Amino acid sequence: MALHNELGTWGESLAADYLSRQGYTILDRDWKSGHRDIDIIAQDGDTIVFVEVKTRRNSLFGEPEEAIDYKKLQNLRGAINHYVKYRHLRNNIRLDAITIVGTPDGGEPEINHIKDFPLY
Repeated sequence: MALHNELGTWGESLAADYLSRQGYTILDRDWKSGHRDIDIIAQDGDTIVFVEVKTRRNSLFGEPEEAIDYKKLQNLRGAINHYVKYRHLRNNIRLDAITIVGTPDGGEPEINHIKDFPLY
């Protein structure tokens, strides 16, 4: 597995653990809709939360959430729409972003949970 993929997998596991500790129920991880994917799907009360995880070694080239650009949001909207229809959901939904800056062997990572990340 490529080094950047290992970092991403580590970040997604950290994010899922973080959400669980915050009382969220993890429903799905790495859910795929064609070439689009949703990193984590969780439940927070009556709300289904779609979570995009961005992991970076450092912030030298900008904040991780800056990588959630128009094209990524377009893909997320499509995947979320498919999931809602596939599961016949009637719940409130929202998009959150979790950013992680650090490495598995670099001490305590910085975790930032951005609730209600704009879909547009």
